[in-house]
Amino acid sequence: MAGKAESTPRSQAIADRWDVVVIGGGHAGCEAALAAARLGCRTLMVTGSRETIASMPCNPAIGGPAKGNLVREIDALGGEMARIADRTAIQIKILNSSKGPAVQALRAQSDKKQYALAMQAVLERQAGLTLHEALVTAMQGTEDGGMRLGFADGTEILARSAVLTTGTFLRGKLFTGLSCTPGGRVGEAPALTLTDSLLAMGFETGRLKTGTPARIDGKSIAFDEVTLAPGEDRDLHFSFMPPEKPIPQVPCYLTQTNPETHAVIRGGMDRSPMFTGMIEGLGPRYCPSIEDKVARFPDKDSHQVFLEPEGLDTDQWYVQGMSSSLPEDVQLAMLRTMRGLRNVTMIRAGYAVEYDYLPATQLHPTLQTKKVPGLFTAGQINGTSGYEEAAAQGLVAGINSARRALGREMVIFARRDSYIGTLIDDLVTKEINEPYRMLTSRSEHRLTLRHGNADQRLTPLGREIGLVDDARWASFTLKSEAMKAAMAWLETTKVQPTEETNRLLTEAGCEPIDRTHFLIDLLRRPPVPHHLVWTLGNRSEAPEVMEQQAIAVKYAGYIARQQDQIDRLKRFEEKALPADLDYHALTGLSRESQDKLTRVRPLTLGQAARIGGVTPADVSLLLVHLEARRRQPVS
Repeated sequence: MAGKAESTPRSQAIADRWDVVVIGGGHAGCEAALAAARLGCRTLMVTGSRETIASMPCNPAIGGPAKGNLVREIDALGGEMARIADRTAIQIKILNSSKGPAVQALRAQSDKKQYALAMQAVLERQAGLTLHEALVTAMQGTEDGGMRLGFADGTEILARSAVLTTGTFLRGKLFTGLSCTPGGRVGEAPALTLTDSLLAMGFETGRLKTGTPARIDGKSIAFDEVTLAPGEDRDLHFSFMPPEKPIPQVPCYLTQTNPETHAVIRGGMDRSPMFTGMIEGLGPRYCPSIEDKVARFPDKDSHQVFLEPEGLDTDQWYVQGMSSSLPEDVQLAMLRTMRGLRNVTMIRAGYAVEYDYLPATQLHPTLQTKKVPGLFTAGQINGTSGYEEAAAQGLVAGINSARRALGREMVIFARRDSYIGTLIDDLVTKEINEPYRMLTSRSEHRLTLRHGNADQRLTPLGREIGLVDDARWASFTLKSEAMKAAMAWLETTKVQPTEETNRLLTEAGCEPIDRTHFLIDLLRRPPVPHHLVWTLGNRSEAPEVMEQQAIAVKYAGYIARQQDQIDRLKRFEEKALPADLDYHALTGLSRESQDKLTRVRPLTLGQAARIGGVTPADVSLLLVHLEARRRQPVS
């Protein structure tokens, strides 16, 4: 877009009325601000420090199982994370490549500094977006459905919609050993008063905990003692609009803990804030600290640890798998028990951060809060963990806060169509009491929600919303036409049982043929690689087109069965529940179901069925009630 974002210092006055104000400059805040501005809203991003916008305080990596699917979906809708990840990746690979397409995903190691700088540059260039360095200390809804925001210097502004993306900063506390200091991240002060505003508006809050491992000096690693973990030499990328230059590949390395490591950890448990009761909040089950792993799995002698560079111009390395809040001396001692790290220098100890969050059952699926219509929330404040989950929520909150400000109908992402929809449906329906992480297993529709077909699923919606520009739409249209042409070619092109054909098949480990076959029938054979089919047909095609068509053909039966299940569930899913339904007046529902249905206020019968504690019998009763209500004569 033409134009450029404005950037204001703390002392410079800003306008007092905005369409959308985004509070926070993390991954959720970046996507929210860009989406709102690109949709035509006069948008303000407020952040405590411009230099920390889009920072990566934990692992400088993007993607992974299910998380990589989120990144591709963000890109398909016109978001920014994938393009920045591609431009600043220093290693990229496909995980689970030996398994089926439903669980394959991209993961990239990013240059931590360059990722933040690249995203900051995009924000600065964005027309309609102003960046403002300040601290929001208070907020409240206005009578006309907007938001009033107060700054630390006493000034106030008004917004039609506000998006709260405060990450780990709400009353954040940092723990290393028995030391506790206020902070949202190392070196950054917490937001101490915004929780009071949320409570005053009637919201319920809770406490969660996350953490990060030590950073070590790469010059002190004995690389000849650790195992090489390289990227892939083929051109891989998150975005469907890939960068012009191939991504460079920098190696990572693998080591592991051992009984000596675990003995050191156990010896420091009496000074652990987790095990002495200093930390109240629960941590992420699927990304536990190393002391939690040792305590939970006492019979396990070893845990895998990755050594990953934080950038091309730094010697600082990230120790993935060793998140810890143990005292500094214990952390250094445990690191020095491992292969390749016997003489390691620790640049910064790991720490835990405990913070306030907003249980997301207080949100609509649009990420608009139920109590205050002008307020949206996204990211870790909703109880999630991970850059990708935050960015996905930020995109949705940015879209819907903008559409609300512009007087348009808001968008709900269905779980059957995207991992984004699955993520948000889980958050607003289920009671989350630990940081939520997106996993492939969380989606019952994962075979149809592959990372490779995110554009086919979501780019038309992104175009309809207004985030997919002409260049991306033209590229998508060309690819879609190529895929249709390729399928028609597979269905009509024959291959003869020639000596050359059978030689190629045999060399690829496949059975030779003794009669003429259509290429699509050959492709259906599980052992036949898709690139060989194109070779036999003497046709070249873009790798993504070949791969997606091969999946469509080889898994056609499974995909058709899952689509049939989706279609059947869709009728159930879309049965709307009245907003004024009094669940406590419905006899037959258990008290637990009545309470939970009243608290969540599900929009549909399908959403009600996914609430913990709501039984199939309860759903049947609701269905009977809806039918009886439908038959009542209109007065």
